[in-house]
Amino acid sequence: MATREQWATKMGFILAAVGSAVGLGNIWRFSYVTGENGGAAFLIIYVLCIFLVGLPVLLAEFSIGRKGQSDVIGSYKNIAPGKPWVIGGVLGVLTSFLILSFYGVIAGWVVYNFFSYLTGSAQAVGAGEYGDFFGAFIGGTAGPVVWQVIFMAVVVGIVFFGVKKGIELSNKIFMPLLALLLIILAGYSLTLDGAGEGLAFLFTPDWGAFAEPSVYVAAIGQAFFTLSLGMGAMIAYSSYLPKDARLPSAAGTVVTLDTLFAIIAGIVIFPVVFTFGGEPGDGPGLIFIALPEVFNAMGGAGTFVAIVFFFLVAIAALSSAISLLEVSVSYVMRQFTWSRRKATLVAGILVTLFGVPSALSQGGPLSQPIFGLPFLDLVDTITDQYTLPLGGLIVALFVGWGWNKVDALRETGLTDSIIGLLWLWFLRIVAPLGILVILGLNIYNMFFA
Repeated sequence: MATREQWATKMGFILAAVGSAVGLGNIWRFSYVTGENGGAAFLIIYVLCIFLVGLPVLLAEFSIGRKGQSDVIGSYKNIAPGKPWVIGGVLGVLTSFLILSFYGVIAGWVVYNFFSYLTGSAQAVGAGEYGDFFGAFIGGTAGPVVWQVIFMAVVVGIVFFGVKKGIELSNKIFMPLLALLLIILAGYSLTLDGAGEGLAFLFTPDWGAFAEPSVYVAAIGQAFFTLSLGMGAMIAYSSYLPKDARLPSAAGTVVTLDTLFAIIAGIVIFPVVFTFGGEPGDGPGLIFIALPEVFNAMGGAGTFVAIVFFFLVAIAALSSAISLLEVSVSYVMRQFTWSRRKATLVAGILVTLFGVPSALSQGGPLSQPIFGLPFLDLVDTITDQYTLPLGGLIVALFVGWGWNKVDALRETGLTDSIIGLLWLWFLRIVAPLGILVILGLNIYNMFFA
């Protein structure tokens, strides 16, 4: 049996875990979900969800992976052989595969926008016409698939070289670069005329929004998506940890940095939107249509900001996509006893092919709705509203109730501590109740609202 790969350093693991968490969820998804749900009120609820539900579940996933020393399915089998908890691992592999299938499509849109600004074609679009320009692209037949394949080829290439030489090395480059670019853009945004209005939107709450159930649904869904919870990525990554790594500090660092990245992304985006008369509630099109309109209105400076911005978003998307692909690759390697290179190529090709219907569903030849939704939106809804929270629920219940209490606490290094007991009770009561409420609201909204 081949020796299992390990991270070269603890910092390499933390940067990779942060890279998994920091992706399109922090920039594209966080910005439009915050805009749609009232700004500051959503941000407060989101941060509460991150620390009350996200952090305990993240630490639980770290403990499962490190103890199991296998892929997400194998880790459940190793810790609880013959028990039905393995369904949590099956959900993780399925969810990561489904998310990456459409994630690669959206990331391809990002790379296309970056390329369009580099070549000058985006700047040539007239005022108010970027929606048509972008709509023609995503509604095409060849373009969306070509850019999806280009993005996925880079993802496959990095995972192909393994944990140390591929995943860890790339994140040691990507994460500091991403932080630097975000800080530079945030500094620029704060000099704009709409900075005060943008910051007020992000940090001054409308208290009436706290009475809206949809804000809570959006917040916990965003918390799961951005921390890569319920999709097996953190279990896969932590399985490459040595036994002497301290899990609580690693989980706290990942959650803190992930949240900071999201807030700084908001500081980048909302002042720009308010300065140039945009709407923060423009939805998923915020960074693909509304912001390019703003960048074009800014003249020469706008071109520079656009290039840096879309490059930044592309890096963030890449670091997350790497972790999503690793979930399937590590499973395939164990299940079929394949080499990493063979497993990466096969899994990468399969997930890319499954993503083609999503690429062609936004006005292209496969745009016929399924259950009232384009294929991409349908897969997004299934994962965001159902499989992600279900996966997280199983993680919480398994570590809280299904795993021996002493073993769970020993794995995290929290034996005989008040923090350890609080963590277990959050997994036993608080996290499951929160997730069940959200699942109930999602089912109600789908069938009865």
